[in-house]
Amino acid sequence: MSRALIGRGLLDEIPAALDGVKKVLIIHPEPLTNSAEALRDALINKGFEALVATVPAAEEAKRVEVAAFCWGIMGQADFQRNDAVIGFGGGSTTDLSGFVASTWLRGIRSILIPTTLLGMVDAAIGGKTGINTAEGKNLVGTFYLPTKVFIDLDTLHTLPKNELVAGMAEVIKYGFISDPEILEIIEKDTQAALDPSSATFADLIQRSVNIKEQVTESDFREAGEREFLNYGHTLGHAIEHAERYKWRHGAAISIGMVFAAELALLSGRLRESDVERHRSIFKLLGLPVSYKAEKWEQLLATMKRDKKGRAGMLRFIVLDQIGKPGVLSAPTDELLFTAFQAIVD
Repeated sequence: MSRALIGRGLLDEIPAALDGVKKVLIIHPEPLTNSAEALRDALINKGFEALVATVPAAEEAKRVEVAAFCWGIMGQADFQRNDAVIGFGGGSTTDLSGFVASTWLRGIRSILIPTTLLGMVDAAIGGKTGINTAEGKNLVGTFYLPTKVFIDLDTLHTLPKNELVAGMAEVIKYGFISDPEILEIIEKDTQAALDPSSATFADLIQRSVNIKEQVTESDFREAGEREFLNYGHTLGHAIEHAERYKWRHGAAISIGMVFAAELALLSGRLRESDVERHRSIFKLLGLPVSYKAEKWEQLLATMKRDKKGRAGMLRFIVLDQIGKPGVLSAPTDELLFTAFQAIVD
């Protein structure tokens, strides 16, 4: 049974997911303060003891100091194992709140309310939590499933278009690794694909959530198939690190997927026309497909610390054809450099 509830006007459904809970901590970024306080008041009116923790927006939230701030609130309020954490915000907020919930008393109830497209189709689904360190992204984290994920499409109507576009990169990823019809839908009517009120948009969200839930259910701790969800992420995470997390995740992994396609082409695994399809669909949405040549050494060093590596060897998810992912293990630095030259500015 799906843990994700997709629809519109879902916030009234939240108290039912808190059955048996006495205390709730709502973790939210500063821009959602008014909405989080309204949720807190609604829960208080239902008999819950509800608190809020305002955290930085975006990747700045994913620091151990911020997690410790949340733990401090919970400790002072004497949170017990039958209490809960609600993550209300984008992917960084749900990553952080899931981590806080999973580590408090070795795990209390986690409810996620993603308010960005990226959060809805990726970060809030599948039970990965994490925070960043100076050495890289998501190097500290847990596998911990939320009790429920409320995907309320109405929360996206005020989301800036560039945030929707960035989130659509993860939707496109699902098209490349599993469901090529996703690519066709976006290519056929890009405007509808980016309209949160359209049936096309809702269909893309449902398809994406279905894929991620199916994959994570079969391989929760990423011992095999779940690795495919990292398509484009090895270089993408290195770009985010190089940009000090000022770039949107979707922009970074768009470049990462083009890079992975070039790697597959050089390895004789993917056709040139499929590589060009990567570029064309990202350009269609206005997402980047190239990066700075002078950053290569820094990117390579960061990738070599990537958590998906094995025995010190890099592993990249690549495609053998669209919809059929595989693994490229231990590529040489020369091969990686050649593929990178194909995507430099």
